Amino acid sequence: MSEPVLADSDVALDRSPSLGKRLAAEVVGTALLVSAVLGAAFFSGETLVIALSVGLAVLAAAYAVGHVSGGHFNPAVTIGAAFAGRFTWKDVLPYVIAQIIGGLIASSLFAALLAGGPTGAIEAITGRGFASNGFEANSPSGFGLWAVLGIEIVITFLFLVIILGVTDRRAPTGFAPLTIGLALAVFHIIAIPVSNASLNPARSIATAVWGASAEGAWPLVQLWAFIVAPLVGAILAGVLYKPLFGERVARAAVIADA
Repeated sequence: MSEPVLADSDVALDRSPSLGKRLAAEVVGTALLVSAVLGAAFFSGETLVIALSVGLAVLAAAYAVGHVSGGHFNPAVTIGAAFAGRFTWKDVLPYVIAQIIGGLIASSLFAALLAGGPTGAIEAITGRGFASNGFEANSPSGFGLWAVLGIEIVITFLFLVIILGVTDRRAPTGFAPLTIGLALAVFHIIAIPVSNASLNPARSIATAVWGASAEGAWPLVQLWAFIVAPLVGAILAGVLYKPLFGERVARAAVIADA
């Protein structure tokens, strides 16, 4: 007997992915983002190449699995969205853990790749900090702590405003991943010379772990700045988005009884 053929209207669509599926999507998306950072940083080193690589990776990940998890791939995005009322607080910690795991998977795979590369490759790259974020002597251009904190707070704030804006129900549909990817590329062009561009605590944790063998273990010592600053920027954006750009609620007219 032949199998029955289902009409399109009979197909059960997965409109509410389980938490497990959403977390898997966040792991994959964050791993792709961190892989783009490391691949471009290790094998090219050009600011424009790194920026475009990260932007295109986020664009691809958002189109591939963003419909499953919302396409955060970044603890700052998750927490900022929660403060904006766009994401449920009960799922914040699982999302953040998934993102950190995704980043660590990517950095560990690159460490394994380098270990099998030319003699001394892994030692040279980990000795330089494994593309970690840093300030003062570890900033690509020697920027101090306050400059680095400032740039990370500002660009993460602007990044979250863009994300909240293009995912607003009033925004044109279908363009959010493209806009977010391009914005992320622009912010990397701005911030790579200053801080090596974080905007994402999961990205910073992923590289700091493997850069810990650098002299003074500075990637881990300075990691706090690249957790705190992006979160501050994201929280500010989440809190301020609605008062600044949210929809105005019309008050219902009250008609008194005659």
